[in-house]
Amino acid sequence: MKRRLILWTILLALAGCAPSIPSAPVLPATSAVADPLLMNIEVPSTGHNAAADAALNALSDAEPDSRLVPEFGADEISWDIDVRTFASHPRVQYYLNYFQGVSRAGMKVFLTRGARYESMIRRRLEAEGLPGDLGYLALIESGYSNEAVSRAHAVGMWQFMRGTGKGYGLRIDSWVDDRRDPVKATDAAARHLRHLRDRFGSLYLAAAAYNAGAGKVSRSLGKLQWESAADSAIESDTLIQAEVSDSLAGDSLAIEEDAAAEAEPVDDLEAAIDAGEITSDHAFFRLASTRLLAVETQDYVPKLIAAAVIAKQPERFGLTVPVAAPFTYDSLVVHSTTGLDVIARLAEVSVAEIRELNPQYLRLATPPRAESVIRLPAGTGPEVAERYADLPAKARVQFLSHVVRRGESLGRIAARYHLPASEIQAANPKARPSRLKAGSRLVIPTVAIPSPLAMRALGKASRGGNHGRLATHKVRSGETLTGIARRYRVSLKALRRANAIPVQYTLKAGKRLRIPS
Repeated sequence: MKRRLILWTILLALAGCAPSIPSAPVLPATSAVADPLLMNIEVPSTGHNAAADAALNALSDAEPDSRLVPEFGADEISWDIDVRTFASHPRVQYYLNYFQGVSRAGMKVFLTRGARYESMIRRRLEAEGLPGDLGYLALIESGYSNEAVSRAHAVGMWQFMRGTGKGYGLRIDSWVDDRRDPVKATDAAARHLRHLRDRFGSLYLAAAAYNAGAGKVSRSLGKLQWESAADSAIESDTLIQAEVSDSLAGDSLAIEEDAAAEAEPVDDLEAAIDAGEITSDHAFFRLASTRLLAVETQDYVPKLIAAAVIAKQPERFGLTVPVAAPFTYDSLVVHSTTGLDVIARLAEVSVAEIRELNPQYLRLATPPRAESVIRLPAGTGPEVAERYADLPAKARVQFLSHVVRRGESLGRIAARYHLPASEIQAANPKARPSRLKAGSRLVIPTVAIPSPLAMRALGKASRGGNHGRLATHKVRSGETLTGIARRYRVSLKALRRANAIPVQYTLKAGKRLRIPS
């Protein structure tokens, strides 16, 4: 019954819409578009500058320049969402212009980043019965960034809010945020989009609901239905008045024929949808031509269509996208807190590389007392698993030490390290939270949450010419840890920490040490 009401809403909405080309929404005022590609998203690599803003303002005030839009007739290119029907829409052309103009550099970055994830995203969408091209929503949501955070606190490639993410089974706490996990977040997004598609019967209405919320789209469709019904009532009232007037002139038969003609559009539209002449996706553009949706949502589907057009044929739009290796990896299952730096050492790669594969772990360590899966560079799984099995439990994570100051409480110490007080209490069972003694030492069971500056440094290391690999030293007979630290001009403490070496440890010849930068 609910699905049928939505269908009737769509049919009524389409009654005022030409079947071939949807109505174009009015171009938004410049002030309403801060960043048409990634509204509200904070991605460090794609900032605006004054020149870009000026170009965007000029573009917003003018009709799209058709010279920037290449011919759209490539028979060899196909899409599994309805691109061709709406490619000539003014807002689609607007974003075609924008993506190859002001946002050209950003678009190249996003397409390059997305190339790594595209096959994974397509597989998971298609497993839910959805078209793979719907994956370009991740491009317009975040530029395929797992680290993206919006002003509304939506997180990750698919920009899940906390409540929605938890509703789809994503773990979100002080240790793990699965919204940053490209695989788990994509699975959740695919299920969410399928539920929205099944609810609204339209991919483009589902996309709008993904952006604005299902409730907002439902209410807007309801208002559009009411407005359509009100318009029909006004037309009927006018028709009755005309009928009375014309009947006095003896033309009642002609009026009856006109009334019958006015009653036909819904049936004709239903037949047109059944015949495949138009689709329920037209309803989105009818809705977007009103003020019932926010400007961001009005432009959401046009951005998706424009992104799909360019992503399938970037060379035609003057964009060269390098071929990227697919997102492949091996996995290691651990059952206790394990530092990602320890895993990086075992895999002989940089921490940045392990972090990139596992962005969901907020503390560069897996959570305690839980089974966790750590992704490893493809091909390293068996060797890392063997090395990990030989690693003493105490060497699997770096434990920080905190000296209690006078007046400090467990809660204040926990806040300093961004940890629940219960975690520190569990690691220090003999400590009495109500009577912490000044000068006593507490074990902090995690590495600290990396600061944005530290993460940027990790990112730079991973993009370096050596692919982020760190220097290593093979221990020779007779060498000491202190001597090695002096040789490389690093502190003894840093060298111990980089290699998870306890204080009471006998250095063995042949062992490889990671030298911290």
